[in-house]
Amino acid sequence: MSAQDRLTDALYGAGWGTVKKLPEPVAVRLGRTIADVAWRRNGKGVQRLAANYARVVPDATPERLAELTRAGMRSYLRYWMESFRLPAWSAERVKGGFDPKDVHYLTDGLAAGKGVILALPHLANWDLAGAWVTTKLATPFTTVAERLRPETLYDRFVAYREGLGMEVLPHSGGSAFGTLARRLRDGGLVCLVADRDLSASGVTVDFFGARARMPAGPALLAQQTGALLLPVTLWYDDSPVMRGRVHPPVEVPESGDRAEKTSAMTQALADAFATGIAEHPEDWHMLQRLWTEDLDPAKGPS
Repeated sequence: MSAQDRLTDALYGAGWGTVKKLPEPVAVRLGRTIADVAWRRNGKGVQRLAANYARVVPDATPERLAELTRAGMRSYLRYWMESFRLPAWSAERVKGGFDPKDVHYLTDGLAAGKGVILALPHLANWDLAGAWVTTKLATPFTTVAERLRPETLYDRFVAYREGLGMEVLPHSGGSAFGTLARRLRDGGLVCLVADRDLSASGVTVDFFGARARMPAGPALLAQQTGALLLPVTLWYDDSPVMRGRVHPPVEVPESGDRAEKTSAMTQALADAFATGIAEHPEDWHMLQRLWTEDLDPAKGPS
């Protein structure tokens, strides 16, 4: 393991070990302070966040874009402070920490017994939403995690999410799709963060007026298993409670081949994501390149 990898692992370990012990107001202030320092330093991640926001809010003045990026970093650090503290939250704190609208789409879908796929963008705190599902709804689910470096950091994330009641599969390895399909055929729940393709072979969609690639998995799983595909968007307000919305189902088109159906369904997901992101751009934590013309063809997403 390189020195950089050891440092990265140690920092995350300190976060989970120390931040969760802080009083909540102290953790909130710490997160905001770190966010503001990072915003002022204007490193590569902050610059990429600003560039992505410029696509979402194309008429923003430089002053408005700077303000939005600062708010975005504060939202991003709120996510991390909450995530470090989630393992120490009581069941009642988790149940009261998220207030989603139209959750009947999810509960009705689960009651129908055909399986449900929840597809989310990187908005607000998807881990908190997942903990709410396993706690408030008492419903376990399966998800997929990107392989991180170092391996010890990936192991930390898997242990963290499994501790919140999730079954976590590695993104790489090729067997995840089959396992997800089996869970859905058994009437289970699958949750996937789906606004950024990690394989460089995703579906091209129109996203805020430009081309981007998003993963085909959610649409393919829905077609193959008959599961309900539901977009979900999340956001913060000025309260300690995260808000969210379960959007109406993305239907499988009646005509077209598999590729055409997958394209149409993935575009429908992108449109639902865009609606939520446009309403709350500061809560979209996309500090990486996303749009096709921003990617290095030799490297793919980074």
